[in-house]
Amino acid sequence: MTGDRRGAPQIDVVGLGPAGPELITAEALDLIARADVVYLRTRRHPSAEGMAAARSFDHHYETAGTFDDVYRSIVEDLVAATGARSEAAAGPTTSRSVVYAVPGSPTVAERTVSLLRDHPAVKDGRVALRVHPAVSFLDVAFERLGVDPVEAGARVVDGESFAVDAAGERGPLLVVQCWSSSVLSDIKLSVESGPDRAVTVLHHLGLADEAVWEVAWDELDRSITPDHLTSLWIPELNAPVGAELVRLDELVHVLRQRCPWDRQQTHGSLARHLLEESYEVLEAIDAVAAGDGDRTDRTDPTDRTDRTGRTAGAGDQAVAHLEEELGDLLYQVYFHATLASEEGRFTLADVARGVHDKLVSRHPHVFGDVTAETPQDVATNWEARKLVEKNRSSITEGIPAALPALALGAKLQRKALAVGMVLPSLAADADRLAAGVRDLQAAGDPGGSVAGGSVADGAGGRLDHDAEVGDLLFALVNMARTLGVDPETALRTRAARFRLAVEELG
Repeated sequence: MTGDRRGAPQIDVVGLGPAGPELITAEALDLIARADVVYLRTRRHPSAEGMAAARSFDHHYETAGTFDDVYRSIVEDLVAATGARSEAAAGPTTSRSVVYAVPGSPTVAERTVSLLRDHPAVKDGRVALRVHPAVSFLDVAFERLGVDPVEAGARVVDGESFAVDAAGERGPLLVVQCWSSSVLSDIKLSVESGPDRAVTVLHHLGLADEAVWEVAWDELDRSITPDHLTSLWIPELNAPVGAELVRLDELVHVLRQRCPWDRQQTHGSLARHLLEESYEVLEAIDAVAAGDGDRTDRTDPTDRTDRTGRTAGAGDQAVAHLEEELGDLLYQVYFHATLASEEGRFTLADVARGVHDKLVSRHPHVFGDVTAETPQDVATNWEARKLVEKNRSSITEGIPAALPALALGAKLQRKALAVGMVLPSLAADADRLAAGVRDLQAAGDPGGSVAGGSVADGAGGRLDHDAEVGDLLFALVNMARTLGVDPETALRTRAARFRLAVEELG
Protein backbone atom coordinates (compact mmCIF):
# COMPACT_ATOMS: atom_id res chain seq x y z
CA MET A 1 0.00 0.00 0.00
CA THR A 2 1.30 3.43 -0.93
CA GLY A 3 0.18 6.33 1.23
CA ASP A 4 -1.20 5.92 4.75
CA ARG A 5 -3.10 9.12 5.47
CA ARG A 6 -6.29 8.30 7.33
CA GLY A 7 -9.44 8.93 5.33
CA ALA A 8 -7.58 9.34 2.06
CA PRO A 9 -9.45 8.17 -1.03
CA GLN A 10 -8.18 4.87 -2.38
CA ILE A 11 -7.51 3.24 -5.74
CA ASP A 12 -7.52 -0.55 -5.79
CA VAL A 13 -5.86 -2.00 -8.87
CA VAL A 14 -7.00 -5.52 -9.75
CA GLY A 15 -6.26 -7.88 -12.59
CA LEU A 16 -8.78 -9.45 -14.95
CA GLY A 17 -6.52 -12.44 -15.58
CA PRO A 18 -5.18 -13.61 -18.93
CA ALA A 19 -8.39 -14.97 -20.44
CA GLY A 20 -12.01 -15.49 -19.35
CA PRO A 21 -13.70 -14.50 -16.05
CA GLU A 22 -12.96 -17.90 -14.47
CA LEU A 23 -9.37 -16.74 -13.83
CA ILE A 24 -10.33 -13.55 -11.95
CA THR A 25 -9.55 -13.92 -8.22
CA ALA A 26 -12.31 -13.89 -5.61
CA GLU A 27 -10.71 -10.84 -3.98
CA ALA A 28 -10.88 -8.90 -7.24
CA LEU A 29 -14.53 -9.80 -7.78
CA ASP A 30 -15.39 -8.68 -4.23
CA LEU A 31 -13.61 -5.34 -4.67
CA ILE A 32 -15.36 -4.74 -7.98
CA ALA A 33 -18.75 -5.47 -6.40
CA ARG A 34 -18.24 -3.05 -3.49
CA ALA A 35 -16.56 -0.15 -5.34
CA ASP A 36 -18.17 3.24 -5.82
CA VAL A 37 -16.87 3.27 -9.38
CA VAL A 38 -15.04 0.73 -11.55
CA TYR A 39 -12.77 1.63 -14.42
CA LEU A 40 -11.41 -0.69 -17.08
CA ARG A 41 -8.19 0.16 -18.85
CA THR A 42 -9.82 -1.33 -21.94
CA ARG A 43 -12.87 -3.34 -22.87
CA ARG A 44 -10.74 -5.25 -25.37
CA HIS A 45 -10.37 -8.16 -22.99
CA PRO A 46 -12.49 -11.33 -22.66
CA SER A 47 -13.24 -10.81 -18.94
CA ALA A 48 -14.58 -7.30 -19.56
CA GLU A 49 -17.67 -8.55 -21.38
CA GLY A 50 -19.61 -9.11 -18.14
CA MET A 51 -18.81 -5.70 -16.69
CA ALA A 52 -21.25 -3.47 -18.56
CA ALA A 53 -21.57 -0.96 -15.70
CA ALA A 54 -17.83 -0.28 -15.59
CA ARG A 55 -16.35 2.70 -17.36
CA SER A 56 -13.43 2.29 -19.75
CA PHE A 57 -10.53 4.39 -20.96
CA ASP A 58 -10.74 3.23 -24.55
CA HIS A 59 -11.41 6.78 -25.70
CA HIS A 60 -7.84 7.73 -24.79
CA TYR A 61 -6.49 5.11 -27.18
CA GLU A 62 -8.48 6.73 -29.98
CA THR A 63 -7.36 10.31 -29.35
CA ALA A 64 -3.87 10.25 -27.81
CA GLY A 65 -0.75 10.46 -29.97
CA THR A 66 1.33 7.80 -28.21
CA PHE A 67 0.79 4.94 -25.78
CA ASP A 68 2.62 6.90 -23.10
CA ASP A 69 0.13 9.74 -23.60
CA VAL A 70 -2.69 7.20 -23.17
CA TYR A 71 -1.29 5.86 -19.91
CA ARG A 72 -0.63 9.29 -18.42
CA SER A 73 -4.15 10.43 -19.26
CA ILE A 74 -5.59 7.30 -17.61
CA VAL A 75 -3.63 7.97 -14.42
CA GLU A 76 -4.77 11.59 -14.22
CA ASP A 77 -8.40 10.52 -14.72
CA LEU A 78 -8.10 7.89 -11.99
CA VAL A 79 -6.67 10.34 -9.46
CA ALA A 80 -9.37 12.88 -10.34
CA ALA A 81 -12.06 10.19 -9.93
CA THR A 82 -11.10 9.67 -6.26
CA GLY A 83 -12.18 13.24 -5.45
CA ALA A 84 -8.84 13.88 -3.79
CA ARG A 85 -8.22 17.54 -2.99
CA SER A 86 -5.35 19.35 -4.60
CA GLU A 87 -2.11 19.71 -2.65
CA ALA A 88 -2.86 23.32 -1.83
CA ALA A 89 -6.50 22.82 -0.85
CA ALA A 90 -7.60 22.77 2.79
CA GLY A 91 -10.45 21.10 4.63
CA PRO A 92 -12.14 17.71 4.32
CA THR A 93 -12.58 15.90 1.03
CA THR A 94 -15.26 13.56 -0.26
CA SER A 95 -13.43 10.34 -1.04
CA ARG A 96 -14.58 7.60 -3.35
CA SER A 97 -13.64 3.96 -3.59
CA VAL A 98 -12.19 3.48 -7.06
CA VAL A 99 -11.35 0.09 -8.55
CA TYR A 100 -9.13 0.03 -11.61
CA ALA A 101 -9.17 -3.27 -13.53
CA VAL A 102 -6.40 -4.11 -15.98
CA PRO A 103 -5.84 -7.08 -18.30
CA GLY A 104 -3.76 -9.89 -16.82
CA SER A 105 -1.97 -8.96 -13.62
CA PRO A 106 -1.34 -5.37 -12.48
CA THR A 107 2.17 -6.41 -11.40
CA VAL A 108 3.29 -7.58 -14.85
CA ALA A 109 4.04 -5.18 -17.73
CA GLU A 110 1.44 -2.63 -16.58
CA ARG A 111 2.77 0.85 -17.27
CA THR A 112 -0.19 2.66 -15.69
CA VAL A 113 0.58 1.07 -12.31
CA SER A 114 4.16 2.38 -12.46
CA LEU A 115 2.85 5.85 -13.27
CA LEU A 116 0.31 5.66 -10.44
CA ARG A 117 3.03 4.80 -7.93
CA ASP A 118 4.99 7.87 -9.03
CA HIS A 119 2.03 10.28 -9.07
CA PRO A 120 2.48 13.18 -6.60
CA ALA A 121 -0.97 12.59 -5.05
CA VAL A 122 -0.01 8.99 -4.25
CA LYS A 123 3.48 9.83 -3.06
CA ASP A 124 2.29 12.45 -0.57
CA GLY A 125 -0.61 10.34 0.71
CA ARG A 126 -3.55 12.30 -0.68
CA VAL A 127 -4.53 9.11 -2.52
CA ALA A 128 -3.92 5.61 -1.19
CA LEU A 129 -2.93 2.96 -3.73
CA ARG A 130 -3.31 -0.80 -3.31
CA VAL A 131 -2.20 -3.21 -6.02
CA HIS A 132 -3.66 -6.72 -5.79
CA PRO A 133 -1.83 -9.71 -7.34
CA ALA A 134 -3.64 -11.66 -10.03
CA VAL A 135 -3.12 -14.50 -12.47
CA SER A 136 -0.82 -13.31 -15.25
CA PHE A 137 -0.70 -14.33 -18.87
CA LEU A 138 2.88 -15.36 -18.06
CA ASP A 139 1.54 -18.23 -15.94
CA VAL A 140 -0.50 -19.57 -18.83
CA ALA A 141 2.20 -18.91 -21.44
CA PHE A 142 4.95 -20.79 -19.64
CA GLU A 143 2.57 -23.65 -18.86
CA ARG A 144 1.70 -24.01 -22.56
CA LEU A 145 5.38 -23.85 -23.48
CA GLY A 146 6.32 -26.38 -20.83
CA VAL A 147 9.06 -24.05 -19.63
CA ASP A 148 10.19 -23.09 -16.13
CA PRO A 149 11.10 -19.43 -16.70
CA VAL A 150 13.52 -19.34 -13.75
CA GLU A 151 15.36 -22.48 -14.78
CA ALA A 152 15.48 -21.37 -18.43
CA GLY A 153 16.57 -17.83 -17.54
CA ALA A 154 13.74 -16.39 -19.65
CA ARG A 155 13.28 -12.67 -20.04
CA VAL A 156 10.08 -10.83 -20.90
CA VAL A 157 10.36 -7.93 -23.36
CA ASP A 158 7.84 -5.61 -24.98
CA GLY A 159 7.36 -6.02 -28.72
CA GLU A 160 7.03 -2.25 -29.14
CA SER A 161 10.57 -1.71 -27.82
CA PHE A 162 12.13 -5.02 -28.86
CA ALA A 163 15.04 -3.42 -30.72
CA VAL A 164 16.21 -1.70 -27.52
CA ASP A 165 15.08 -4.16 -24.84
CA ALA A 166 16.50 -7.23 -26.62
CA ALA A 167 19.76 -5.60 -27.73
CA GLY A 168 22.64 -7.93 -26.94
CA GLU A 169 20.32 -10.72 -25.76
CA ARG A 170 20.65 -14.34 -26.88
CA GLY A 171 17.39 -15.62 -25.39
CA PRO A 172 15.18 -17.20 -24.40
CA LEU A 173 12.75 -14.31 -24.75
CA LEU A 174 8.99 -14.06 -24.30
CA VAL A 175 7.92 -11.10 -26.42
CA VAL A 176 4.59 -9.55 -25.42
CA GLN A 177 2.37 -6.85 -26.94
CA CYS A 178 2.86 -8.19 -30.48
CA TRP A 179 -0.42 -6.61 -31.42
CA SER A 180 0.15 -5.73 -35.12
CA SER A 181 1.97 -6.88 -38.23
CA SER A 182 4.08 -3.72 -38.13
CA VAL A 183 5.32 -4.61 -34.64
CA LEU A 184 6.23 -8.10 -35.85
CA SER A 185 8.01 -6.61 -38.86
CA ASP A 186 10.01 -4.27 -36.62
CA ILE A 187 10.98 -7.22 -34.42
CA LYS A 188 12.16 -9.21 -37.41
CA LEU A 189 14.15 -6.36 -38.94
CA SER A 190 15.81 -5.36 -35.65
CA VAL A 191 17.79 -8.61 -35.57
CA GLU A 192 20.85 -8.67 -37.80
CA SER A 193 20.62 -12.44 -38.26
CA GLY A 194 17.39 -14.23 -37.36
CA PRO A 195 17.38 -17.36 -35.19
CA ASP A 196 18.06 -20.68 -36.89
CA ARG A 197 15.23 -22.30 -34.94
CA ALA A 198 11.55 -21.59 -35.45
CA VAL A 199 9.80 -19.29 -32.97
CA THR A 200 6.53 -20.08 -31.21
CA VAL A 201 3.41 -17.96 -31.57
CA LEU A 202 1.08 -17.80 -28.55
CA HIS A 203 -2.36 -16.54 -29.53
CA HIS A 204 -5.50 -16.05 -27.39
CA LEU A 205 -4.21 -18.20 -24.53
CA GLY A 206 -6.98 -19.53 -22.29
CA LEU A 207 -9.75 -18.76 -24.77
CA ALA A 208 -11.80 -21.11 -26.93
CA ASP A 209 -9.79 -20.20 -30.03
CA GLU A 210 -6.41 -20.54 -28.34
CA ALA A 211 -3.61 -21.41 -30.79
CA VAL A 212 0.06 -22.23 -30.26
CA TRP A 213 2.24 -22.94 -33.29
CA GLU A 214 5.76 -22.52 -34.69
CA VAL A 215 6.77 -20.22 -37.51
CA ALA A 216 10.02 -19.56 -39.35
CA TRP A 217 11.64 -16.20 -38.59
CA ASP A 218 11.39 -14.98 -42.18
CA GLU A 219 7.64 -15.60 -42.14
CA LEU A 220 7.08 -13.85 -38.83
CA ASP A 221 5.18 -10.87 -40.23
CA ARG A 222 3.60 -12.72 -43.15
CA SER A 223 1.80 -15.77 -41.76
CA ILE A 224 0.25 -14.28 -38.60
CA THR A 225 -2.77 -12.07 -38.05
CA PRO A 226 -1.88 -10.73 -34.59
CA ASP A 227 -3.85 -8.75 -32.03
CA HIS A 228 -3.40 -7.54 -28.45
CA LEU A 229 -3.46 -11.17 -27.18
CA THR A 230 -0.52 -12.35 -29.32
CA SER A 231 2.97 -13.11 -27.96
CA LEU A 232 6.16 -14.76 -29.24
CA TRP A 233 8.53 -17.26 -27.68
CA ILE A 234 12.08 -17.00 -29.03
CA PRO A 235 14.22 -19.84 -27.62
CA GLU A 236 17.50 -18.47 -28.95
CA LEU A 237 18.77 -15.60 -31.07
CA ASN A 238 21.96 -15.67 -33.08
CA ALA A 239 24.89 -13.72 -31.70
CA PRO A 240 23.96 -10.01 -31.92
CA VAL A 241 26.33 -7.30 -33.04
CA GLY A 242 26.79 -6.37 -29.38
CA ALA A 243 28.51 -9.69 -28.71
CA GLU A 244 31.16 -8.97 -31.33
CA LEU A 245 31.82 -5.55 -29.83
CA VAL A 246 32.24 -7.13 -26.39
CA ARG A 247 34.74 -9.65 -27.83
CA LEU A 248 36.77 -6.81 -29.35
CA ASP A 249 36.76 -4.93 -26.05
CA GLU A 250 38.02 -8.03 -24.24
CA LEU A 251 40.76 -8.52 -26.85
CA VAL A 252 42.02 -4.93 -26.46
CA HIS A 253 42.34 -5.50 -22.70
CA VAL A 254 44.22 -8.77 -23.25
CA LEU A 255 46.64 -7.15 -25.69
CA ARG A 256 47.14 -4.26 -23.30
CA GLN A 257 48.18 -6.71 -20.58
CA ARG A 258 50.27 -9.19 -22.57
CA CYS A 259 51.74 -7.41 -25.61
CA PRO A 260 54.93 -5.34 -24.98
CA TRP A 261 54.08 -2.87 -27.76
CA ASP A 262 50.48 -2.35 -26.61
CA ARG A 263 51.59 -1.93 -22.99
CA GLN A 264 53.81 1.07 -23.76
CA GLN A 265 51.26 3.05 -25.79
CA THR A 266 49.72 6.33 -24.65
CA HIS A 267 47.10 8.67 -26.11
CA GLY A 268 49.95 10.71 -27.58
CA SER A 269 51.83 7.81 -29.13
CA LEU A 270 48.64 6.51 -30.75
CA ALA A 271 47.72 9.87 -32.30
CA ARG A 272 49.61 9.34 -35.55
CA HIS A 273 48.13 5.85 -35.91
CA LEU A 274 44.63 7.29 -35.55
CA LEU A 275 45.40 9.82 -38.28
CA GLU A 276 46.85 7.17 -40.58
CA GLU A 277 43.90 4.84 -40.09
CA SER A 278 41.51 7.71 -40.81
CA TYR A 279 43.21 8.43 -44.11
CA GLU A 280 43.16 4.73 -45.02
CA VAL A 281 39.41 4.67 -44.38
CA LEU A 282 38.99 7.67 -46.66
CA GLU A 283 41.05 5.92 -49.33
CA ALA A 284 38.85 2.81 -49.03
CA ILE A 285 35.74 4.97 -49.34
CA ASP A 286 37.16 6.47 -52.53
CA ALA A 287 37.64 2.98 -53.93
CA VAL A 288 34.07 2.01 -53.15
CA ALA A 289 32.77 5.28 -54.57
CA ALA A 290 34.76 4.76 -57.76
CA GLY A 291 33.36 1.26 -58.13
CA ASP A 292 29.82 2.49 -57.53
CA GLY A 293 30.25 5.33 -60.02
CA ASP A 294 29.01 7.92 -57.50
CA ARG A 295 31.99 10.26 -57.64
CA THR A 296 31.10 13.66 -59.05
CA ASP A 297 34.62 15.09 -59.30
CA ARG A 298 35.90 12.74 -62.04
CA THR A 299 36.19 14.26 -65.51
CA ASP A 300 37.04 10.98 -67.22
CA PRO A 301 34.35 8.31 -66.63
CA THR A 302 36.93 5.57 -67.27
CA ASP A 303 39.23 6.88 -64.52
CA ARG A 304 39.17 4.43 -61.62
CA THR A 305 42.14 5.67 -59.58
CA ASP A 306 41.93 6.45 -55.89
CA ARG A 307 43.70 9.33 -54.21
CA THR A 308 47.05 7.47 -54.18
CA GLY A 309 46.90 6.77 -57.90
CA ARG A 310 46.33 3.03 -57.54
CA THR A 311 43.61 1.35 -59.56
CA ALA A 312 40.65 1.11 -57.23
CA GLY A 313 39.12 -2.28 -56.55
CA ALA A 314 35.51 -2.58 -57.62
CA GLY A 315 32.56 -4.38 -56.15
CA ASP A 316 33.07 -6.86 -53.35
CA GLN A 317 36.83 -6.37 -53.13
CA ALA A 318 36.51 -2.63 -52.50
CA VAL A 319 33.72 -3.11 -49.97
CA ALA A 320 35.74 -5.80 -48.14
CA HIS A 321 38.67 -3.39 -47.97
CA LEU A 322 36.45 -0.68 -46.49
CA GLU A 323 35.17 -3.15 -43.91
CA GLU A 324 38.75 -3.99 -42.93
CA GLU A 325 39.83 -0.35 -42.64
CA LEU A 326 36.77 0.55 -40.55
CA GLY A 327 37.77 -2.27 -38.22
CA ASP A 328 41.25 -0.80 -37.85
CA LEU A 329 39.74 2.61 -37.07
CA LEU A 330 37.33 1.06 -34.56
CA TYR A 331 40.31 -0.59 -32.85
CA GLN A 332 41.83 2.86 -32.30
CA VAL A 333 38.63 4.03 -30.58
CA TYR A 334 38.64 0.97 -28.33
CA PHE A 335 42.33 1.44 -27.53
CA HIS A 336 41.90 5.07 -26.46
CA ALA A 337 38.85 4.16 -24.36
CA THR A 338 40.84 1.38 -22.67
CA LEU A 339 43.66 3.79 -21.80
CA ALA A 340 41.14 6.25 -20.34
CA SER A 341 39.49 3.46 -18.35
CA GLU A 342 42.83 2.45 -16.84
CA GLU A 343 43.32 6.06 -15.77
CA GLY A 344 39.85 6.13 -14.18
CA ARG A 345 38.62 8.83 -16.54
CA PHE A 346 35.94 7.21 -18.71
CA THR A 347 35.05 3.86 -20.24
CA LEU A 348 33.95 2.63 -23.65
CA ALA A 349 30.39 2.53 -22.29
CA ASP A 350 30.69 6.21 -21.39
CA VAL A 351 31.81 6.97 -24.95
CA ALA A 352 28.86 5.08 -26.46
CA ARG A 353 26.39 6.58 -24.00
CA GLY A 354 27.70 10.08 -24.60
CA VAL A 355 27.41 9.97 -28.38
CA HIS A 356 24.00 8.29 -28.12
CA ASP A 357 22.62 10.99 -25.83
CA LYS A 358 24.22 13.76 -27.90
CA LEU A 359 22.64 12.47 -31.11
CA VAL A 360 19.23 12.23 -29.46
CA SER A 361 19.55 15.76 -28.11
CA ARG A 362 20.63 17.17 -31.46
CA HIS A 363 17.81 15.50 -33.38
CA PRO A 364 14.77 17.16 -31.76
CA HIS A 365 13.00 16.85 -35.12
CA VAL A 366 13.17 13.06 -34.66
CA PHE A 367 12.86 12.65 -30.88
CA GLY A 368 11.12 15.88 -29.91
CA ASP A 369 8.62 18.43 -31.13
CA VAL A 370 10.91 20.55 -33.32
CA THR A 371 10.15 20.76 -37.05
CA ALA A 372 12.94 20.39 -39.60
CA GLU A 373 11.84 20.03 -43.21
CA THR A 374 15.20 20.40 -44.94
CA PRO A 375 18.84 19.43 -44.29
CA GLN A 376 19.54 23.14 -43.77
CA ASP A 377 16.94 23.24 -40.97
CA VAL A 378 18.68 20.27 -39.36
CA ALA A 379 22.09 21.96 -39.60
CA THR A 380 20.76 25.18 -38.06
CA ASN A 381 19.14 23.34 -35.13
CA TRP A 382 22.32 21.29 -34.66
CA GLU A 383 24.55 24.36 -34.34
CA ALA A 384 22.14 26.14 -32.02
CA ARG A 385 21.99 23.17 -29.65
CA LYS A 386 25.76 22.70 -29.77
CA LEU A 387 26.27 26.32 -28.63
CA VAL A 388 24.00 25.74 -25.63
CA GLU A 389 25.37 22.29 -24.73
CA LYS A 390 29.03 23.32 -24.85
CA ASN A 391 28.48 26.85 -23.51
CA ARG A 392 30.37 28.27 -26.46
CA SER A 393 30.52 31.96 -27.17
CA SER A 394 30.99 31.47 -30.91
CA ILE A 395 29.79 28.98 -33.47
CA THR A 396 33.37 28.59 -34.73
CA GLU A 397 34.74 27.67 -31.32
CA GLY A 398 36.00 24.09 -31.36
CA ILE A 399 36.96 23.97 -35.05
CA PRO A 400 40.54 22.63 -35.17
CA ALA A 401 42.88 25.25 -36.60
CA ALA A 402 45.13 22.40 -37.80
CA LEU A 403 42.58 21.24 -40.37
CA PRO A 404 43.89 21.26 -43.95
CA ALA A 405 43.22 24.70 -45.41
CA LEU A 406 40.64 23.59 -47.96
CA ALA A 407 38.75 21.53 -45.36
CA LEU A 408 38.92 24.44 -42.88
CA GLY A 409 37.47 26.84 -45.43
CA ALA A 410 34.62 24.46 -46.30
CA LYS A 411 33.78 23.85 -42.63
CA LEU A 412 33.71 27.56 -41.82
CA GLN A 413 31.41 28.17 -44.78
CA ARG A 414 29.02 25.48 -43.56
CA LYS A 415 29.03 27.09 -40.11
CA ALA A 416 28.26 30.46 -41.68
CA LEU A 417 25.26 29.04 -43.51
CA ALA A 418 23.99 27.45 -40.28
CA VAL A 419 23.73 30.88 -38.65
CA GLY A 420 22.05 32.49 -41.65
CA MET A 421 25.00 34.16 -43.37
CA VAL A 422 24.45 34.61 -47.10
CA LEU A 423 27.43 33.42 -49.14
CA PRO A 424 28.18 34.42 -52.75
CA SER A 425 26.35 32.61 -55.52
CA LEU A 426 28.04 30.43 -58.12
CA ALA A 427 27.83 33.26 -60.64
CA ALA A 428 29.31 35.78 -58.20
CA ASP A 429 32.19 33.46 -57.33
CA ALA A 430 32.84 32.73 -61.02
CA ASP A 431 33.09 36.48 -61.69
CA ARG A 432 35.37 36.89 -58.67
CA LEU A 433 37.65 34.10 -59.91
CA ALA A 434 37.86 35.54 -63.42
CA ALA A 435 38.64 39.03 -62.14
CA GLY A 436 41.19 37.74 -59.64
CA VAL A 437 43.02 35.68 -62.22
CA ARG A 438 43.20 38.73 -64.52
CA ASP A 439 44.62 40.81 -61.65
CA LEU A 440 47.27 38.22 -60.87
CA GLN A 441 48.18 37.90 -64.55
CA ALA A 442 48.52 41.66 -64.92
CA ALA A 443 50.61 41.93 -61.77
CA GLY A 444 52.98 39.09 -62.67
CA ASP A 445 56.71 39.77 -63.02
CA PRO A 446 58.01 38.15 -66.24
CA GLY A 447 61.57 38.62 -65.01
CA GLY A 448 60.95 36.45 -61.98
CA SER A 449 61.89 39.24 -59.54
CA VAL A 450 58.77 38.96 -57.40
CA ALA A 451 59.72 38.73 -53.72
CA GLY A 452 57.74 38.70 -50.53
CA GLY A 453 54.50 37.83 -52.33
CA SER A 454 53.76 41.42 -53.40
CA VAL A 455 54.42 43.41 -56.57
CA ALA A 456 53.47 46.77 -58.01
CA ASP A 457 50.27 46.62 -60.01
CA GLY A 458 49.66 48.54 -63.21
CA ALA A 459 48.09 51.50 -61.38
CA GLY A 460 50.97 52.11 -59.04
CA GLY A 461 49.38 50.31 -56.07
CA ARG A 462 50.43 47.11 -54.37
CA LEU A 463 48.88 43.70 -55.05
CA ASP A 464 49.24 41.17 -52.18
CA HIS A 465 49.67 37.82 -53.92
CA ASP A 466 49.01 35.81 -50.72
CA ALA A 467 45.73 37.58 -50.02
CA GLU A 468 44.59 37.50 -53.64
CA VAL A 469 45.31 33.79 -54.10
CA GLY A 470 43.66 33.10 -50.73
CA ASP A 471 40.53 34.96 -51.87
CA LEU A 472 40.44 32.99 -55.11
CA LEU A 473 40.89 29.64 -53.36
CA PHE A 474 38.19 30.56 -50.82
CA ALA A 475 35.80 31.42 -53.65
CA LEU A 476 36.64 28.11 -55.33
CA VAL A 477 35.94 26.26 -52.07
CA ASN A 478 32.55 27.97 -51.88
CA MET A 479 31.79 26.89 -55.46
CA ALA A 480 32.79 23.31 -54.65
CA ARG A 481 30.62 23.29 -51.52
CA THR A 482 27.66 24.67 -53.47
CA LEU A 483 28.08 21.89 -56.05
CA GLY A 484 28.29 19.21 -53.35
CA VAL A 485 32.01 18.54 -53.93
CA ASP A 486 34.49 18.15 -51.08
CA PRO A 487 37.36 20.42 -52.16
CA GLU A 488 40.00 18.51 -50.17
CA THR A 489 39.03 15.21 -51.81
CA ALA A 490 38.76 16.79 -55.25
CA LEU A 491 42.26 18.26 -55.06
CA ARG A 492 43.75 15.02 -53.72
CA THR A 493 42.13 13.05 -56.53
CA ARG A 494 43.51 15.45 -59.13
CA ALA A 495 46.93 15.23 -57.50
CA ALA A 496 46.77 11.43 -57.69
CA ARG A 497 46.15 11.60 -61.44
CA PHE A 498 49.03 14.03 -61.81
CA ARG A 499 51.22 11.73 -59.76
CA LEU A 500 50.57 8.92 -62.23
CA ALA A 501 51.53 11.19 -65.13
CA VAL A 502 54.78 12.14 -63.39
CA GLU A 503 55.60 8.50 -62.65
CA GLU A 504 55.04 7.54 -66.27
CA LEU A 505 57.62 10.13 -67.36
CA GLY A 506 60.09 9.21 -64.64
